[in-house]
Amino acid sequence: MALMAEIAAQAVQMLLVLAIAPLMLGITRKVKARLLRRIGPPIWQPYLDLWKLMHKEAVLAHNASWLYRTAPYLVFAATWVAAALVPTYATNLMFSWSADLIAIVALLGTGRFALALAGMDVGTAFGGIGSSREMLIASLAEPAMLLVVFTVALIAGTTQLSVIAETFIGGVGVRVSLGLALLAFVFIAVAENARIPIDNPATHLELTMVHEAMVLEYSGRHLAMIEAAAALKLMLYFSLLACLFFPFGMATKDQSEIALAIGLGSYLAKLVVLAALLPIGETAVAKMRVFRYPIFLGSAFAAAALAVFLLFVSRGGL
Repeated sequence: MALMAEIAAQAVQMLLVLAIAPLMLGITRKVKARLLRRIGPPIWQPYLDLWKLMHKEAVLAHNASWLYRTAPYLVFAATWVAAALVPTYATNLMFSWSADLIAIVALLGTGRFALALAGMDVGTAFGGIGSSREMLIASLAEPAMLLVVFTVALIAGTTQLSVIAETFIGGVGVRVSLGLALLAFVFIAVAENARIPIDNPATHLELTMVHEAMVLEYSGRHLAMIEAAAALKLMLYFSLLACLFFPFGMATKDQSEIALAIGLGSYLAKLVVLAALLPIGETAVAKMRVFRYPIFLGSAFAAAALAVFLLFVSRGGL
């Protein structure tokens, strides 16, 4: 019975992130529409879009290789595994031993690499532009993300997410380094999910688009996989933000039904708050020019580097 309970708890987490990822995207779009004085689509519209795309025929270019056809499934699988590994409502689940921050960064890099190759595969100008910009963003965001990983790892003594969450729930005090790491993580999350000011997912302007340029040639079930992966990626960063910096409410050693229910409720509440805060931040800033991306992500790198530096020079103070 204990084994079945562990399997059920892990399955709930894996299916939970998959089931509510489109809902979080729908809430984000709805709040943004309201802020712009529009009615906007219903919050369940992403589910309808995915259902419609799954039932459409996939149109492929004549020169598309096997990589172009398999990349959507690879991107979806890598993103889903990464999102499912992040502790959501409870720690110490069955696969928590593999929930390592460096492994999650590697999974995200694998999906990004596959999508960038697919964007260049058919040889269109838009695909090449999108892939080159995606690699530019990745080369700037990944070093900053690794410094954020090092910051929380130096405090918790490990890169294992369940241990990090339990350490932070136990209390680590007010630390300037964690504040800087949080700032850097928010910048990285905005860039990695192609949100304003880096990219505008609601437009298809060839001079500004990044993610949309790579997937412009996809249709049908392939596009559905990519759209689902994009929603899962946003969900992943919401979960990481909640796990690393706001882990309160999670079930730790107490795995009773009441503790799990409290953990699930607090996790869903945090997701809704984050899904509402994202469009508020987007409407407060303007779209950034491509040549200013290094400045935006360079500030994230500087904040994360300063956080690591403070941890090294202060023996438990900051």
